[in-house]
Amino acid sequence: MPLKLDEIDIALLESLMKDGRKSFRQISREINVSTPTVKTHYERLVSVGLIKAVLPDLDLGKLETKTGTMLDNIRERTIRRHPVKLDKGTLVKITCDYCKGPVHGKPSILKFANVERFFCCTSCKSLYREKYKRRIAFLE
Repeated sequence: MPLKLDEIDIALLESLMKDGRKSFRQISREINVSTPTVKTHYERLVSVGLIKAVLPDLDLGKLETKTGTMLDNIRERTIRRHPVKLDKGTLVKITCDYCKGPVHGKPSILKFANVERFFCCTSCKSLYREKYKRRIAFLE
């Protein structure tokens, strides 16, 4: 079963899309929830793979060469930003951290340290745990 975004998730994502430099405290004040709640939701969205990175939004119009022209090679590498409409109940596809297949139904979750791993079945969870048992034991 895909993960459903709730109101806090949506507010957090919208806040980060406006300015990814905000602290959890700033976001918590903005969306009227506690700072630990913001941190927990952020970490969950990172662990399921929805948030891959918080990147700078560059104003390429301000870049110039010594001759006064815009840097064309940077312009060519720029990815166009597409507006995304987020609503309560928006689904996030989850893939198994072991077999990389889709997770249908309720995922099997392995928590260690500050990390959550999601699996399509208990077999994948057991195989993952066996494969990385030294690393998991070290982090726990």
